[in-house]
Amino acid sequence: MSLEFKHDLEKDGLSPDKVQTQITRSKERMTSAPILIVINLDMSEMDVYPDKKRKRAEFRMAMQSVANAGMQLLLATHAEGLGGVWISSPLFVQETVQNILNLPQSWEPQGMFYLGYPEVTPEARERKSLDEISIFI
Repeated sequence: MSLEFKHDLEKDGLSPDKVQTQITRSKERMTSAPILIVINLDMSEMDVYPDKKRKRAEFRMAMQSVANAGMQLLLATHAEGLGGVWISSPLFVQETVQNILNLPQSWEPQGMFYLGYPEVTPEARERKSLDEISIFI
């Protein structure tokens, strides 16, 4: 994963120092987490449609289901006193993650969770009011 990340950062034009800083930070976060969980999308049991519009909708529905499962996982771990961070980096290197973890070909890595007991529990951030982020009709 680091090699692919390095190549992408170099293509983005980052200096060698900035590339190395980002890769080191990424590796440290990954290797310091006591638990890593990779969530995957598997379309093999989803409905199959002949038209592009419904195929795309079915794929989006499956992605939403994976995201919902991931959020439930984070809520459950939080309820147990654990800290968790959702990282989407597997989306950029799906084939690499599949190969490293020997995942079935139909599994598409979507995200990764770093889980463990937090060293520090941050103060809750101020949230926007519902009126600022919602439209009630």
